Amino acid sequence: MTFEEIYAVVRRIPQGTVATYGQIAGLAGIPRQARRIGYALSALEGQAELTVPWHRVINAKGTISRRSTPGFEALQRLLLENEGVSFDAAGRIDLARFLWRPSVDRSTRRRQSIKVR
Repeated sequence: MTFEEIYAVVRRIPQGTVATYGQIAGLAGIPRQARRIGYALSALEGQAELTVPWHRVINAKGTISRRSTPGFEALQRLLLENEGVSFDAAGRIDLARFLWRPSVDRSTRRRQSIKVR
């Protein structure tokens, strides 16, 4: 699984919704590898950073994960709020309301994994 294949999944997250690192890992065909998603997103730079909606990926608790570079959490929150995603007083996103739910049924389960060539 290349970072570009992970980015292809992240690009599918619609505006105004969020996905968890674990959810992206599952859709990318690498279940239980949420950290790998984090590594891929932290490697974004230049033009890719503008075309991959990295800000829509959050942790399973519904919060923004801390970064090693100061300020990114505030930027991520601002970008999400600009898309209509709201936070509660504790800084959590209501996953029941804002979690991306790609439509996948049993007949299309094999297509969950996105291949980029």
